Amino acid sequence: MYSFLVKLSPVLVERLPALWRAHQLSPPSNAVTASGFAALDAELPGGGWPHRVLTELLLPHPGLGELRLLVPALARIAGAGGSSARNSRSVMLFDPPAALCGSALVQLGVDAQQLLVVHGREGARATAALRRLLPSADLLWALEQALKSGHVGAVLAWLPQRLKADALRRLQLAAQSHDGPAFLFREVDARVKPSAAPLRLLLQGAGIDWLSVRVLKRRGPPLMQPLMLALPPILSERLRARARGGPTSAMVAAPAESAETSSAAAD
Repeated sequence: MYSFLVKLSPVLVERLPALWRAHQLSPPSNAVTASGFAALDAELPGGGWPHRVLTELLLPHPGLGELRLLVPALARIAGAGGSSARNSRSVMLFDPPAALCGSALVQLGVDAQQLLVVHGREGARATAALRRLLPSADLLWALEQALKSGHVGAVLAWLPQRLKADALRRLQLAAQSHDGPAFLFREVDARVKPSAAPLRLLLQGAGIDWLSVRVLKRRGPPLMQPLMLALPPILSERLRARARGGPTSAMVAAPAESAETSSAAAD
Protein backbone atom coordinates (compact mmCIF):
# COMPACT_ATOMS: atom_id res chain seq x y z
CA MET A 1 0.00 0.00 0.00
CA TYR A 2 1.35 3.39 -0.97
CA SER A 3 0.74 6.68 0.77
CA PHE A 4 1.06 10.03 -0.90
CA LEU A 5 1.75 13.39 0.68
CA VAL A 6 0.26 16.25 -1.26
CA LYS A 7 1.51 19.76 -0.51
CA LEU A 8 -1.01 22.43 -1.36
CA SER A 9 0.09 25.92 -2.22
CA PRO A 10 -0.99 28.70 0.20
CA VAL A 11 -3.05 30.28 -2.59
CA LEU A 12 -4.98 27.04 -3.14
CA VAL A 13 -5.57 26.64 0.59
CA GLU A 14 -7.08 30.11 0.76
CA ARG A 15 -9.47 29.20 -2.05
CA LEU A 16 -10.70 26.03 -0.33
CA PRO A 17 -12.96 27.10 2.58
CA ALA A 18 -13.47 23.48 3.67
CA LEU A 19 -9.78 23.22 4.59
CA TRP A 20 -8.43 24.55 7.84
CA ARG A 21 -5.06 24.40 9.52
CA ALA A 22 -4.78 22.68 12.88
CA HIS A 23 -3.12 25.70 14.49
CA GLN A 24 -5.99 27.99 13.46
CA LEU A 25 -9.70 28.13 14.23
CA SER A 26 -11.84 26.64 11.52
CA PRO A 27 -13.38 29.29 9.22
CA PRO A 28 -17.17 29.53 9.38
CA SER A 29 -18.68 26.99 6.97
CA ASN A 30 -22.20 27.50 8.33
CA ALA A 31 -24.08 30.24 10.10
CA VAL A 32 -23.53 30.83 13.81
CA THR A 33 -25.47 32.48 16.61
CA ALA A 34 -23.44 34.83 18.79
CA SER A 35 -23.15 33.52 22.34
CA GLY A 36 -23.36 36.98 23.89
CA PHE A 37 -19.97 36.52 25.56
CA ALA A 38 -17.15 38.19 23.63
CA ALA A 39 -14.44 36.04 25.24
CA LEU A 40 -16.29 32.85 24.32
CA ASP A 41 -17.11 33.94 20.76
CA ALA A 42 -13.41 34.65 20.23
CA GLU A 43 -12.63 30.99 20.96
CA LEU A 44 -15.51 29.40 19.02
CA PRO A 45 -14.91 28.55 15.35
CA GLY A 46 -16.93 31.04 13.33
CA GLY A 47 -17.37 33.38 16.30
CA GLY A 48 -20.48 31.88 17.92
CA TRP A 49 -22.60 28.79 18.56
CA PRO A 50 -22.42 26.77 15.35
CA HIS A 51 -25.46 25.75 13.31
CA ARG A 52 -25.97 22.34 11.66
CA VAL A 53 -23.73 20.54 14.16
CA LEU A 54 -23.98 19.31 17.74
CA THR A 55 -22.54 21.21 20.70
CA GLU A 56 -21.96 19.12 23.82
CA LEU A 57 -22.03 20.77 27.24
CA LEU A 58 -20.62 18.52 29.95
CA LEU A 59 -21.36 19.39 33.58
CA PRO A 60 -21.11 17.66 36.99
CA HIS A 61 -24.71 18.48 37.90
CA PRO A 62 -27.53 20.73 36.68
CA GLY A 63 -27.96 24.24 38.00
CA LEU A 64 -24.47 25.62 37.44
CA GLY A 65 -25.78 28.42 35.26
CA GLU A 66 -25.86 26.45 32.03
CA LEU A 67 -29.14 28.01 30.90
CA ARG A 68 -27.89 31.51 31.63
CA LEU A 69 -24.90 30.69 29.44
CA LEU A 70 -27.29 30.01 26.57
CA VAL A 71 -29.87 32.72 27.33
CA PRO A 72 -28.26 35.47 25.17
CA ALA A 73 -28.36 33.15 22.16
CA LEU A 74 -31.87 31.93 22.97
CA ALA A 75 -33.05 35.54 23.28
CA ARG A 76 -31.82 36.15 19.73
CA ILE A 77 -33.70 33.07 18.49
CA ALA A 78 -36.86 33.32 20.61
CA GLY A 79 -36.89 37.01 21.55
CA ALA A 80 -39.47 38.24 24.05
CA GLY A 81 -39.93 41.72 22.57
CA GLY A 82 -38.84 44.34 20.09
CA SER A 83 -38.01 43.62 16.47
CA SER A 84 -36.65 40.18 17.39
CA ALA A 85 -40.14 39.02 18.33
CA ARG A 86 -41.30 39.29 14.72
CA ASN A 87 -38.61 36.81 13.64
CA SER A 88 -38.88 34.66 16.75
CA ARG A 89 -38.48 30.90 16.32
CA SER A 90 -39.32 28.05 18.65
CA VAL A 91 -36.89 26.35 21.03
CA MET A 92 -37.39 22.68 21.92
CA LEU A 93 -36.15 21.29 25.24
CA PHE A 94 -35.92 17.53 25.75
CA ASP A 95 -35.99 16.20 29.32
CA PRO A 96 -34.88 19.31 31.25
CA PRO A 97 -33.99 18.25 34.82
CA ALA A 98 -36.11 20.95 36.50
CA ALA A 99 -39.17 23.02 35.79
CA LEU A 100 -38.46 26.17 33.81
CA CYS A 101 -39.30 29.54 35.33
CA GLY A 102 -41.05 31.53 32.63
CA SER A 103 -40.82 34.85 34.46
CA ALA A 104 -37.05 34.52 34.85
CA LEU A 105 -36.65 33.66 31.17
CA VAL A 106 -38.78 36.62 30.13
CA GLN A 107 -36.68 38.83 32.40
CA LEU A 108 -33.63 37.61 30.47
CA GLY A 109 -35.25 38.28 27.08
CA VAL A 110 -36.67 34.87 26.09
CA ASP A 111 -40.28 34.47 24.99
CA ALA A 112 -41.58 31.61 27.13
CA GLN A 113 -44.38 30.97 24.63
CA GLN A 114 -41.78 29.88 22.09
CA LEU A 115 -40.53 27.06 24.34
CA LEU A 116 -41.65 23.49 23.67
CA VAL A 117 -40.77 20.97 26.40
CA VAL A 118 -40.72 17.20 25.79
CA HIS A 119 -40.44 14.83 28.75
CA GLY A 120 -39.55 11.16 28.54
CA ARG A 121 -40.63 8.52 31.02
CA GLU A 122 -37.01 7.82 31.97
CA GLY A 123 -35.90 11.42 32.37
CA ALA A 124 -34.86 13.24 35.54
CA ARG A 125 -38.45 14.42 36.16
CA ALA A 126 -40.11 11.13 35.33
CA THR A 127 -43.02 10.03 37.53
CA ALA A 128 -45.43 7.15 37.52
CA ALA A 129 -47.76 9.21 35.35
CA LEU A 130 -45.02 9.49 32.71
CA ARG A 131 -44.34 5.77 32.39
CA ARG A 132 -46.66 5.48 29.42
CA LEU A 133 -44.93 8.36 27.63
CA LEU A 134 -41.69 8.44 25.67
CA PRO A 135 -38.93 6.04 26.74
CA SER A 136 -35.37 7.15 26.08
CA ALA A 137 -35.21 5.43 22.68
CA ASP A 138 -38.35 7.21 21.52
CA LEU A 139 -37.14 10.47 23.03
CA LEU A 140 -33.94 10.20 20.97
CA TRP A 141 -36.08 9.49 17.91
CA ALA A 142 -38.17 12.61 18.62
CA LEU A 143 -34.97 14.64 19.05
CA GLU A 144 -33.64 13.33 15.75
CA GLN A 145 -36.88 14.21 13.97
CA ALA A 146 -36.87 17.72 15.45
CA LEU A 147 -33.36 18.26 14.10
CA LYS A 148 -34.28 16.89 10.67
CA SER A 149 -37.41 19.01 10.42
CA GLY A 150 -35.54 22.26 9.88
CA HIS A 151 -38.36 24.20 11.56
CA VAL A 152 -36.88 24.63 15.06
CA GLY A 153 -34.75 27.60 16.02
CA ALA A 154 -32.70 25.83 18.71
CA VAL A 155 -32.64 22.47 20.45
CA LEU A 156 -31.59 21.71 24.04
CA ALA A 157 -31.48 18.08 25.13
CA TRP A 158 -30.47 16.45 28.40
CA LEU A 159 -29.34 13.04 27.22
CA PRO A 160 -29.51 9.76 29.17
CA GLN A 161 -26.28 8.41 30.60
CA ARG A 162 -24.31 5.68 28.85
CA LEU A 163 -25.45 6.92 25.46
CA LYS A 164 -24.10 4.80 22.61
CA ALA A 165 -21.74 6.36 20.09
CA ASP A 166 -23.93 5.38 17.14
CA ALA A 167 -26.84 7.35 18.66
CA LEU A 168 -24.65 10.46 18.72
CA ARG A 169 -23.62 9.89 15.13
CA ARG A 170 -27.27 9.71 14.09
CA LEU A 171 -27.97 12.97 15.91
CA GLN A 172 -24.97 14.63 14.30
CA LEU A 173 -26.20 13.58 10.85
CA ALA A 174 -29.67 14.89 11.68
CA ALA A 175 -28.21 18.19 12.90
CA GLN A 176 -26.93 18.91 9.39
CA SER A 177 -30.53 19.80 8.48
CA HIS A 178 -30.99 22.03 11.53
CA ASP A 179 -30.36 25.71 10.81
CA GLY A 180 -29.68 26.65 14.41
CA PRO A 181 -27.61 25.60 17.42
CA ALA A 182 -28.19 22.17 18.99
CA PHE A 183 -27.02 21.74 22.59
CA LEU A 184 -26.62 18.35 24.27
CA PHE A 185 -26.16 18.27 28.05
CA ARG A 186 -24.18 15.26 29.27
CA GLU A 187 -22.44 14.01 32.40
CA VAL A 188 -18.76 14.83 33.03
CA ASP A 189 -17.73 11.18 32.63
CA ALA A 190 -18.64 11.41 28.95
CA ARG A 191 -15.52 13.50 28.34
CA VAL A 192 -13.38 10.34 28.05
CA LYS A 193 -15.73 8.78 25.50
CA PRO A 194 -15.61 9.43 21.76
CA SER A 195 -18.21 11.81 20.39
CA ALA A 196 -19.32 12.89 16.92
CA ALA A 197 -19.99 16.43 18.21
CA PRO A 198 -17.44 18.87 16.70
CA LEU A 199 -17.69 21.18 19.74
CA ARG A 200 -17.45 19.97 23.36
CA LEU A 201 -17.29 22.23 26.42
CA LEU A 202 -16.84 21.38 30.09
CA LEU A 203 -18.83 23.64 32.44
CA GLN A 204 -18.02 24.15 36.12
CA GLY A 205 -19.28 26.59 38.72
CA ALA A 206 -16.89 29.40 39.61
CA GLY A 207 -18.84 31.40 42.20
CA ILE A 208 -21.99 33.47 42.26
CA ASP A 209 -22.92 34.44 38.69
CA TRP A 210 -19.65 33.06 37.31
CA LEU A 211 -19.05 30.02 35.14
CA SER A 212 -15.85 28.25 34.12
CA VAL A 213 -15.89 27.01 30.51
CA ARG A 214 -13.15 24.67 29.29
CA VAL A 215 -12.98 23.86 25.59
CA LEU A 216 -12.43 20.11 25.29
CA LYS A 217 -12.88 19.82 21.53
CA ARG A 218 -13.18 22.28 18.68
CA ARG A 219 -12.09 22.62 15.09
CA GLY A 220 -8.91 24.43 15.95
CA PRO A 221 -5.95 24.36 18.34
CA PRO A 222 -6.50 23.27 21.96
CA LEU A 223 -7.29 25.95 24.52
CA MET A 224 -5.19 25.31 27.59
CA GLN A 225 -6.89 27.65 30.07
CA PRO A 226 -10.62 27.73 30.91
CA LEU A 227 -12.67 30.83 30.22
CA MET A 228 -14.24 32.66 33.16
CA LEU A 229 -17.61 34.08 32.13
CA ALA A 230 -19.83 36.49 34.10
CA LEU A 231 -23.41 35.24 33.77
CA PRO A 232 -26.50 37.46 33.60
CA PRO A 233 -27.54 37.95 37.28
CA ILE A 234 -30.99 36.86 38.38
CA LEU A 235 -30.63 37.54 42.12
CA SER A 236 -30.81 40.91 43.84
CA GLU A 237 -27.66 42.37 45.36
CA ARG A 238 -28.94 41.46 48.82
CA LEU A 239 -29.45 37.82 47.87
CA ARG A 240 -26.04 37.67 46.21
CA ALA A 241 -24.47 39.03 49.39
CA ARG A 242 -26.30 36.40 51.42
CA ALA A 243 -25.06 33.65 49.09
CA ARG A 244 -21.50 34.91 49.56
CA GLY A 245 -21.92 34.90 53.32
CA GLY A 246 -21.81 38.69 53.48
CA PRO A 247 -23.16 40.98 56.20
CA THR A 248 -26.76 40.41 55.12
CA SER A 249 -26.53 36.63 55.48
CA ALA A 250 -28.39 36.73 58.81
CA MET A 251 -31.27 38.80 57.45
CA VAL A 252 -34.60 37.24 56.57
CA ALA A 253 -35.60 37.62 52.94
CA ALA A 254 -38.69 39.67 52.20
CA PRO A 255 -41.52 37.98 50.28
CA ALA A 256 -40.54 39.79 47.07
CA GLU A 257 -37.03 38.37 47.37
CA SER A 258 -38.42 34.88 47.85
CA ALA A 259 -39.91 35.19 44.39
CA GLU A 260 -36.50 36.17 43.09
CA THR A 261 -35.05 33.08 44.69
CA SER A 262 -37.57 30.92 42.89
CA SER A 263 -36.50 32.47 39.61
CA ALA A 264 -33.18 30.69 40.03
CA ALA A 265 -35.04 27.58 38.87
CA ALA A 266 -34.32 28.83 35.38
CA ASP A 267 -30.90 27.28 35.94
